Amino acid sequence: MPKILDCDRCLLYAHNPHLVCAVHPSGVDGDNCIDFREDPNVEELWQPEGASYYNGQLILQPRPITPERQLELLEWHPIFTGKCPQCNFKFDRDYVSRVHWDCAECGWMDDSI
Repeated sequence: MPKILDCDRCLLYAHNPHLVCAVHPSGVDGDNCIDFREDPNVEELWQPEGASYYNGQLILQPRPITPERQLELLEWHPIFTGKCPQCNFKFDRDYVSRVHWDCAECGWMDDSI
């Protein structure tokens, strides 16, 4: 069913997986609805640019990976260098099992994933 972004904030929204609203049961055909009525009881969830809500939890979106960013990661990330970028601690290069590259020596934390 074609539900638009305004549906969740509309007074006529059915909150039903089989019905969009009382006026347009199967949804609208465009990007907006002429019958939209702001629901005064709906709390607007604030979300900063670059973040989205998933299952009620605010999740920050990762920066886009550009070719320049890829080259930058090759130069400093421990998965490629085998060393902590802050204190040069040498990591065990167990690529198969390692998910996070957090340094036990200086406390540097990998937040790139």
